[in-house]
Amino acid sequence: MTADDFRRIALALPGAAEHAHMSHPDFRVGKRIFATLFYPDPAWAMVKLNLEQRRLLTEAEPDIFAPVKGGWGKNGATLLRLDRADEATAASALRMAWGNLA
Repeated sequence: MTADDFRRIALALPGAAEHAHMSHPDFRVGKRIFATLFYPDPAWAMVKLNLEQRRLLTEAEPDIFAPVKGGWGKNGATLLRLDRADEATAASALRMAWGNLA
């Protein structure tokens, strides 16, 4: 999975648009962020999951998913390691994050 792959999948979701948040590309549905790229560094993306979704993914794929530290993490923000995820895994996580806000 590359950043361009992640971007392509995110933007293919209905109503998704790319913006920027704190100098990082973000993906929104309406005015709400469901994913970002390059946080905390270029190797990572973030998907905004609910806590149960995050628990399931971090337990099933701990090499790919990890909770974001701090306040965002308490609300389900989840890191996705780009170079360890395949397209199906990233697409599934992005659909979950999008679906939580769409």
